[in-house]
Amino acid sequence: MDIDGDVEDVLRRVQVRFFTKLQPPFKAPTTSIALPSNLTRMGLSAVVNNLLQSGNDDWKPEPFDFLIDGELVRMSLEDFLLAKGISAEKTLEIEYIKAVAPRKEEDPSLHDDWVSAVDGSNRFILTGCYDGLGRIWKAAGVCTHILEGHNDAITSVRVVKAQDNENDTNLVVATGSKDKTVKLWKFDAEPSAEDMKIRAFRTLRGHTASVQSLAAQPTGDMVCSGSWDCRINLWQTESNDGGDIVSTKKRKKGNKEEEAQSEGEAVSTLVGHTQCVSSVVWPEHGTIYSASWDHSFRRWDVETGKDTLNMFCGKVINCIDVGGESSALIAGGGSDPILRIWDPRKPGTLAPSFQFSSHTSWITACKWHSRSWFHLLSASYDGKVMLWDLRTAWPLAIIDSHEDKVLCADWWKGDSVVSGGADSKLRVSSEISIP
Repeated sequence: MDIDGDVEDVLRRVQVRFFTKLQPPFKAPTTSIALPSNLTRMGLSAVVNNLLQSGNDDWKPEPFDFLIDGELVRMSLEDFLLAKGISAEKTLEIEYIKAVAPRKEEDPSLHDDWVSAVDGSNRFILTGCYDGLGRIWKAAGVCTHILEGHNDAITSVRVVKAQDNENDTNLVVATGSKDKTVKLWKFDAEPSAEDMKIRAFRTLRGHTASVQSLAAQPTGDMVCSGSWDCRINLWQTESNDGGDIVSTKKRKKGNKEEEAQSEGEAVSTLVGHTQCVSSVVWPEHGTIYSASWDHSFRRWDVETGKDTLNMFCGKVINCIDVGGESSALIAGGGSDPILRIWDPRKPGTLAPSFQFSSHTSWITACKWHSRSWFHLLSASYDGKVMLWDLRTAWPLAIIDSHEDKVLCADWWKGDSVVSGGADSKLRVSSEISIP
C-alpha cells in the first residue's frame, strides 16, 4: 500500500476565493484560502458558515449551493475540475447562493378523495378533487370556500382573474371536470367564515368528453380548455354582446330560488390533436401552447386558430409549461421518468436542450418559477416533487412528503411549493430560497 500517496491525495489543496451577490450578513471575507480538493457541497457550505460565524457570534448555519463558471457544483472540487478541464493551479472563484430546498413542511390539508389539480398563482391555494368539489385555502389547513356543483371529479383548476386593485377582493376561478363542463366561480377572497359553499356563476358546455386542462388569458377575459375529445375550446369569462350566452337557469332550493346561472358556448375551437389534450398554457395574449397524448405539443395563434409550431417528441405528454430564459423554453413531462426542456427558438431539431432523469415513474406536473430563468419543479407518480436548476443535472431538492402518487404541483407565493396527490392531501413545503 502506498501510504505516502494516500496522504498526498488527502492533503491535496486548492486555492479558493468565495464571493456572493447576497447582502450582509451573508457576505464572507473574499480573501483566498486553501481547501482540501475532496470537499463537496456540504464541506464547502461548512467552510462558508465558519467564515460568516467568525464575524458574527449570532450567526445561524445556513445551507449554501456553489457555482463555478456558472455551473452548480454537485461533486467534489477535484472531480469538478477534472470534468471541466479547469486547472487546479489557479485560484478558484466560487460563488455561493442560498440552497434551494424547503425549510419547513406544513401539516397536510385533508380532502375526501384524490387531489387532482392545484393552482398557487394567487395569495390563496385553489384545489380540485375527485369528490367533485373545488376548495380555496387561505393557508395550510384553512379552507375558506367550497366550490359545489360539478357532477364528477374535478381534473383541472385555474385562477382566471385576480383583483383589479387592493380594494377589490372579488376573484374569478375556473374548474374543469370529468362531467365535460367548465365552471366559473366568483367569490370574495376575504370571507367572514370558513368552508363557505358557493355555486358557479357560469357553466360552459361544449366538450363531448372529460375536460383535462385549463388555462386563462393573461387579462382574464378568456379561458381555454383541453379535453379528451382532442379539442381546445376558447370561452369568454364574462357575458358580452357577442352572443355566447345561450341560456340562463334558476335553481330552486327548498322554497328559495337561487341566483341565476348562465351557460356559455365556446367562442372558437382549436382542432389538430388526435388524442387527449392533456395540458394547455396561455402565457401571452395571442398565443396558446398545448400538449397531447398524441406525442406532440403545439403553439397556436389565437386569432387565426392555426398552429404555428408542431413538435413530436415520441412520448405521451401529460404536462407542459412555458418559462425560463425570455419565457421561451417549453418544459414537458409524460409517460416516462424524464423531464425534458425544449427551446423552440432553435429550428430544425427535436432534441431537448435539457433532460432531467431522477424520477422513477410518469411525470404529472411541471412548473417554471415565475421569477427565475433557471428554476422549475416536477411531480411524479413516484410520489415525489423535485426542484431543478438548469445549471445542474441533479435535483436541488426532493420533496417526499406524499404517501402515494403526486398528481399536481405548483409554486405558491414564490417561496413555497404546493402539491396534491392520491393520498387525498394537499401538502405545502415552504421557506424555499429562490434567487
